[in-house]
Amino acid sequence: MKGSLNGFQQAIAQNPFLSMGVFFAVYVSVTALSLPGAAILTLAAGALFGLLQGLIIVSFASTIGATLAFLVSRFILRDTVRTKFKDKLNNIDKGVEKQGAFYLFTLRLVPVFPFFLINLLMGLTALKTWTFYWVSQLGMLAGTAVYVNAGTQLAQIVSLSGIVSPGLIFSFILLGIFPWIAKGIVAIVNRRRVYKGYTKPKTFDRNLVVIGAGAGGLVTSYIAAAVKAKVTLVEAGEMGGDCLNYGCVPSKALIKTAKVAHQMRDAEKYALDAIEPSFSFKHVMARVQDVIQTIAPNDSVERYTSLGVDVVKGYATIVDPWTVEIKHNTGEIQRLTTKNIVVATGAAPFVPAMPGIEESGYVTSDTLWQAFSEREQAPKKLIVLGGGPIGCELAQAFSRLGSDVTQVELAEQLMGREDTDVADFAASTLKESGVNVLTSHKALRFERQGDEKVLVVQHNGVEHALVYDDVIIAVGRKARLSGFGLEELGIKFDRTIETDEYLQTLMPNIYAAGDVVGPYQFTHVAAHQAWYAAVNALFGNFKKFKVDYRVIPWTTFTDPEIARVGINEREAAQQGIDVEVTRFEFAELDRAITESERKGFIKVLTPPGKDTILGVTIVGEHAGDLMAEFVLAMKHNLGLNKILGTIHAYPTWAEGAKYAAGSWKRANAPEKLLQYVEKFHAWRRS
Repeated sequence: MKGSLNGFQQAIAQNPFLSMGVFFAVYVSVTALSLPGAAILTLAAGALFGLLQGLIIVSFASTIGATLAFLVSRFILRDTVRTKFKDKLNNIDKGVEKQGAFYLFTLRLVPVFPFFLINLLMGLTALKTWTFYWVSQLGMLAGTAVYVNAGTQLAQIVSLSGIVSPGLIFSFILLGIFPWIAKGIVAIVNRRRVYKGYTKPKTFDRNLVVIGAGAGGLVTSYIAAAVKAKVTLVEAGEMGGDCLNYGCVPSKALIKTAKVAHQMRDAEKYALDAIEPSFSFKHVMARVQDVIQTIAPNDSVERYTSLGVDVVKGYATIVDPWTVEIKHNTGEIQRLTTKNIVVATGAAPFVPAMPGIEESGYVTSDTLWQAFSEREQAPKKLIVLGGGPIGCELAQAFSRLGSDVTQVELAEQLMGREDTDVADFAASTLKESGVNVLTSHKALRFERQGDEKVLVVQHNGVEHALVYDDVIIAVGRKARLSGFGLEELGIKFDRTIETDEYLQTLMPNIYAAGDVVGPYQFTHVAAHQAWYAAVNALFGNFKKFKVDYRVIPWTTFTDPEIARVGINEREAAQQGIDVEVTRFEFAELDRAITESERKGFIKVLTPPGKDTILGVTIVGEHAGDLMAEFVLAMKHNLGLNKILGTIHAYPTWAEGAKYAAGSWKRANAPEKLLQYVEKFHAWRRS
């Protein structure tokens, strides 16, 4: 272009309007047809026509061409492109649905996708053509100016020394830093838009206020204090949240007692005389409380105060984006201004609106510990409503402790997120523990029939009455979102708070972590999110980190346990992912044989012919602990060959991972190569 520049400029001087018209038409055609070369043409416009004329030509030509591509996509390519780019389009649709014009403006100013992709993808949305046109022209103007200016500088090079001229160097510096400048402009515009009507304090009492002292809130405040930020942690209830007081800790303590009782009854399996355990259920529940009290100091006010956290027992309400009002448990009212806020208020059991449920005397996974604490015997006739992990754990534990348990699940299988073979294994295990498992049963209503309390269920169109003394509602959990001031600030939530990939809400200085965010309601995920919330809130002006959900393990603590990480066969089929399934049975593991615990298996999903781990399901003793090796491997992109080449102590449960890798290796042995090796050995013998 430089070699022909003088000739081009002479032609332009002789026929300026024709030259501009031809260039304009070429530019429109290139962008309308989504051809490569628009960036080069933008530089050329600056070199040929100068900054002002080049900017005007390119600004209108690029916008008109983009609009034509937009219309082509809308009326011609809609079905084809939507099929091919379904996931990306879903993200675009969400942004357009919220604020289409502003969303397009940010894409134009700081392109997440190449411009030609934006043209095509936006054509598949409901965005109006005129809106697309004027927003595109406005959004692309700054970037166009930077490129056209660079073109004017390139045109001035007459020798090698011109490459290091101040003007050219500055132009390329501007090209390099423009994305950051544009990103800053978007952030400023967005902040002014969302904070409109609020007055930001000149100084702040705190760097961070954290609402909720469950796993998410505790870890967030711990990190903030560790980096010397001034942080206040507000909790209205018990420190440690649901996990310590009502969930993970008490349920696992109960499960352990129930397992020991089961082993006593099943002692003949170990060549011992079986015995029926004699116990006071009140003492069992007292042990549960002892376990809680033993762990509680780790989450206590005293410990976190010693770490540098200002712990306040009270109820917090967000008054404005930078102000939190705290009603202390003593009745005192306190207001704190803060640079950032993290909402980590957790979740509570979901109680369905069923006829008669309020009169049913139900308990939940939160309330049963107190409700049953003074009983000498476990509930006689117990219904567990719900077939998820919590329902399965409690059903098995109470059955082993002497309750006549009936578990009711609406779906066709227990643990609906798991593969059918895993769900069948869970159902079989529960039945062996004495649980009456009823799947495909719809709970209709609670009522009294004479002196008996009953739950009326429907199965295959026929109603049945299930008599009970106690009922545990375990159909899921819902985030605690109401009453903290989120609604008044316009922060949207349905089942969870809407956040971006940095855990920011609509208000960029208000973050959320834990069960209020999802997509996984696990203690370890809440702690994982807490790191991102704390670091992004305190240091986000310098560097922000996207939450990494790639490798999330979880365990259902039935006996045997069920653990999973990554995708399973059900999800692979739903997502259209072709997988190879490798399965190793614990019946073949020496340690399992020595402990007479041979039930269960390890199932590994990999791409066909490759050792990359896409997902693992483990069913068996210590499944949750055994999963750690696969989690580490997936996190650091280590395949089954690496696990196979790692020494595992003998005899241990951990060897199961190595044998699973060995099973994959045998199935993928290089048969052709082995044939040549066999011939080589035969030759060596001759």
